[in-house]
Amino acid sequence: MKVAIYGQTYQDNTLEYVGELIDELEKVSATISIEDNFSAHLSKQFNLSNYQTFNDVAGLDSSFDVFISFGGDGTILRATTYIRDLGIPIVGVNTGRLGFLSTFKKEDVRKLVQEFKQKAYTIVERSLVQVNAKTKTDEIGKLNFALNEITVSRKDTTSMITVETYLNGEYLTSYWADGLIISTPTGSTGYSLSCGGPVIVPTAKSLVLTPIAPHNLNARPLVISDDTVIRLKVSGRENQHLVSMDSRIATLENGTEIEIRKADFTIKMIEYASESFLKTLRNKLLWGEDKRN
Repeated sequence: MKVAIYGQTYQDNTLEYVGELIDELEKVSATISIEDNFSAHLSKQFNLSNYQTFNDVAGLDSSFDVFISFGGDGTILRATTYIRDLGIPIVGVNTGRLGFLSTFKKEDVRKLVQEFKQKAYTIVERSLVQVNAKTKTDEIGKLNFALNEITVSRKDTTSMITVETYLNGEYLTSYWADGLIISTPTGSTGYSLSCGGPVIVPTAKSLVLTPIAPHNLNARPLVISDDTVIRLKVSGRENQHLVSMDSRIATLENGTEIEIRKADFTIKMIEYASESFLKTLRNKLLWGEDKRN
């Protein structure tokens, strides 16, 4: 069993549970590799001299059986920039708050190892979106993909922007808004949801276009097939706007042609029977809590 461990260094409340995880992994003679910065943070309390390390350019390959992320959903989103197209299954231990992606309870971290060994889980492949922009400089870079969403939004202004939108080459509309979110099913419970978008099950082959605070009040979230090629062009009072890919942000000149489509690889999420997507919805959104049910 070959395991990669990742976490945010500022979360000291993870130390106890990382220790429990490492202890349980040693019991099953697992090969352990820890992300460089996280390893340096953990070494203040644990002796990690026998463990390998990895970073965003080296140390990971497709031979790993599982990638364990300690933190919240944001930590998992950052973890995807390490995994990329390697196909390593990922599971999140939730030391944050809401946790739609990072669902495994930190108090049950030993159970995570036991159930993995027993193969008491399924793997759900989550689609991603990627963005390409015709610019003179490579503002977006190689990490041009997102697990949750790609968003175009205003920059350095209180004025709205206009997002001219085409689907498979056909004009759809021009959103006059603070921005536009292009969300995957995974991201439907994130930024898109907070802007009025629908909840979509992770296996649906769909994308969602969700406007952010639209001025044209008839603009509503739109669910489209995930094989659609989306083309955007932003205009506004300022000369630039923002494009975000989950937590990564680039600045583009207004008028830049932006193309967004489904990425050609997926992220494999481990879903334990005890922590299903529907159970997560009920717990996080308090569905079924109405006493009339």
